[in-house]
Amino acid sequence: MAASDSGTDESLYPIAVLIDELKNEDVQLRLNSIKKLSTIALALGVERTRSELIPFLTETIYDEDEVLLALAEQLGSFISLVGGGEFAHCLLPPLESLATVEETVVRDKAVASLRAVAAHHSPQALEQHFVPLVQRLAGGDWFTSRASACGLFSVCYPRVSAPVKAELREHFRTLCQDDTPMVRRAAAYKLGEFARVVEVEYVKSDLIPMFVTLAQDDQDSVRILAAEACAAVAGLLPAEDCEQLVMPTVRARAGDSSWRVRYMLADKFVELQQAVGPELARSDLAQIFQALLKDSEAEVRAAAAGKVKDFCMNLDKAHQEHIIMNMILPQIKDLVCDPNQHVKSALASVIMGLSPIVGRQNTIEHLLPLFLIQLKDECPEVRLNIISNLECVNEVIGIQQLVQSLLPAIMELAEDTKWRVRLAIIEHMPLLAGQLGQEFFDEKLTGLCMSWLFDHVYAIREAATLNLKKLVEQYGPAWAETNVIPKVLAMSREQNYLHRMTYLFCINVLAEVCGKDITTRVLLPAILSTADDSVANVRFNVAKTLQKMAPYLDSAVIQPQVKPVLEKLNVDPDVDVKYFASEAIVGIAG
Repeated sequence: MAASDSGTDESLYPIAVLIDELKNEDVQLRLNSIKKLSTIALALGVERTRSELIPFLTETIYDEDEVLLALAEQLGSFISLVGGGEFAHCLLPPLESLATVEETVVRDKAVASLRAVAAHHSPQALEQHFVPLVQRLAGGDWFTSRASACGLFSVCYPRVSAPVKAELREHFRTLCQDDTPMVRRAAAYKLGEFARVVEVEYVKSDLIPMFVTLAQDDQDSVRILAAEACAAVAGLLPAEDCEQLVMPTVRARAGDSSWRVRYMLADKFVELQQAVGPELARSDLAQIFQALLKDSEAEVRAAAAGKVKDFCMNLDKAHQEHIIMNMILPQIKDLVCDPNQHVKSALASVIMGLSPIVGRQNTIEHLLPLFLIQLKDECPEVRLNIISNLECVNEVIGIQQLVQSLLPAIMELAEDTKWRVRLAIIEHMPLLAGQLGQEFFDEKLTGLCMSWLFDHVYAIREAATLNLKKLVEQYGPAWAETNVIPKVLAMSREQNYLHRMTYLFCINVLAEVCGKDITTRVLLPAILSTADDSVANVRFNVAKTLQKMAPYLDSAVIQPQVKPVLEKLNVDPDVDVKYFASEAIVGIAG
């Protein structure tokens, strides 16, 4: 008997603990309890979870937002714990309550969980349980429930009967005309998603009027979301219907009094272009895009400028060049000298991509002068974006033309006062090296690469050493022995100890790519002679360098040449030198 009582007590224990913790004054305890719900539901079994746990949770939804958020999240993955899809409707009451609370984050999570739960309902269960919930939320007194309802139409609409579909469309129409801007905003946000699951004839007869109304709303926050939905709605309609039903709204929003609406249209312009098709893009959108590129607000111009390459690429091939040269290029010429640096930067990140589209002659004649202006722009980001995209121009006009036009500007940037600009040039040197060829590179750029090793910014010196390694990988050890190594070795005699440190870092990376012969014959003697340097930092870097070089050295020199130097450093008066020397001795022995 006692054993039996004990068994009953144990089965009740989890729910008892949960109830105690849920009623606890400590928010953290209540939160922990909610996060353990799935464990408790497993202990209770599906029957008791449905009959005891879910009703209990539904009754106690008055808590801190973080607890409610955790609850909304947990319930979305509770299907298996209540007995599968057949009993999914049991989860609707607590989620319905959560979808009406004041805190937006909680409501959004509850709606996300409701959408997940809806997928497990059969069509009959949707009509019996889920659709009434949507209708209750849509007709709620508080705007919170009506706003939440907007996100639930698209998940149940495809699987219900025609009369129920008609009711849902009617409810959505009502929400689009709601008195509260927050509800209209939610409806505008979900309009495109809902339109994708509605039959085309009803999109035309029911949803387009709603879309037009929202796009003319007196609140710009609603019009912004309607502008965002333009592409989604246009993508569902044939081209002839787009002209009549969607384009008037697009034209109106392109001239909207709120810059935020125009910005949204510019931001979604390529998606809209793909949705309406090439004919409308040519006849209507090109002019609208032209207007957005010369908008009075810098944010709008920047958004449109960032879309230039994609818009031009998607144009109908038969009219592509004509539209670019006559409608887009004149605006680009103005934007290159725009007073706002964000506009110039956005354009610089995509303008080089126009070269393959317009071809060699147009690039040389029209685009190269613009690239030069941007390469000399006072804003570092503009210059950086141009340098980063040189490759696609090179493919079109060839290296000779590129060098002739842009190399003087690149040389100027290599000595720019902003170190990040110098860094960007260094990072593109291997790319230029591959494209220019060894002879040209030696003549024009090797000296520049070596000068960076003396830069006063450490990041530049570090990048310059890595750049040397990449150049040697490209041109080979023989080139390094003639053109690079003598200049690097000369650095060991520099007065400034930082330059002597850079020399050691160069040896580190060159040893990896120069091969055993050059490393043993040329680099090793130079390093050994630096072991007596007066600066401790240089001496301990000699020890580190010898350890790193060891795998690339001829094994015959380790004992007679490397070991004695390391042993000498191991008794150095400086603690750090001794430490790194002992590390190197162990590392080489291992």
